[in-house]
Amino acid sequence: MNMKVDIKKFTTSIFRDYLVLVAILALILVTMVVEPRFMSTQNMTNIFRQFGPLSLVSLGMTFVIIGGFIDLSVAGIFSLVCVVTVSLIDPIGQVPAMIVGLLVGIVCGLLNSFLLLSSGALTQAEALFITFGMSMITGAFALFITGGMVLNFSDLAGNFALFTAIGSGTVGLFPISLIIFSVALVILHFFQSKTIMGRTICLTGGNKTAARLTGLSVNGSIMMIYALSGFLTALGAINQFSRTTTASPTMGKGFETNAILAVVVGGTTLKGGKGSVLRTLMGTMLIILMSNCLNLLGVSSFMQNVTKGAILVIAIWLDNRKPL
Repeated sequence: MNMKVDIKKFTTSIFRDYLVLVAILALILVTMVVEPRFMSTQNMTNIFRQFGPLSLVSLGMTFVIIGGFIDLSVAGIFSLVCVVTVSLIDPIGQVPAMIVGLLVGIVCGLLNSFLLLSSGALTQAEALFITFGMSMITGAFALFITGGMVLNFSDLAGNFALFTAIGSGTVGLFPISLIIFSVALVILHFFQSKTIMGRTICLTGGNKTAARLTGLSVNGSIMMIYALSGFLTALGAINQFSRTTTASPTMGKGFETNAILAVVVGGTTLKGGKGSVLRTLMGTMLIILMSNCLNLLGVSSFMQNVTKGAILVIAIWLDNRKPL
């Protein structure tokens, strides 16, 4: 009897912990059979290049959600960083423009944390509305800077080889954008699992009052998660416009929902306090592979949105059914 119970628990644990991985393998196998182009070198390279932008934004969102908050401002920040960076390439050069773009992301993230802390908004619902407002503001600035126009690399007078390398360059078989993401993943995994601040973020998301009573810097961790989110969103934006060679003031649209989807599907709980950047990697893989497979199969964008929405609803439903 005990053996049967143990087997049942073991099976349930495997299903719960590796459901995303099973879904990824099933998706790959089905698409390989239905659409042989899926395994072509060109398609694999395309998938690897798509990893950079969404994966980086999702890594930042992971820390926000682990900390017990949410960040809808990434869409506006993403768009703002795109247009600011590209518009500065000619006046100040590639490297300074990239640095300014990254600083814009960090400053916007810190502004989010300042608004939350100064208003006493320490719940996920309050963070949702404040960051949504910030997304509208930063998105409006992006529109103001460009006048609603799309910026193209072909219109630049100066050199933009650095961004071209990020967007389409490779080291061996691996795109540079994938390498950037891989380095970020290793650093963030170490930060989360081996540093005091990384553990403080987890404890803050689990119980802010208890964390504060134990002497942990709750305010510091809130500033850190939003600064990280802003920085990684900016890095993702640079990856994106480097690949497309255009910068649009609405370029970040949809990145906030896709990032939340990747994080939640990966297994990070919306309740806060538990999660992993490694699990977010699996969630991101599922989202990118699913989009790629559906595109190859000729599924309309409307049905793709229905599919993503259904997956998000199911993931949140399952997350709420988990025992505390």
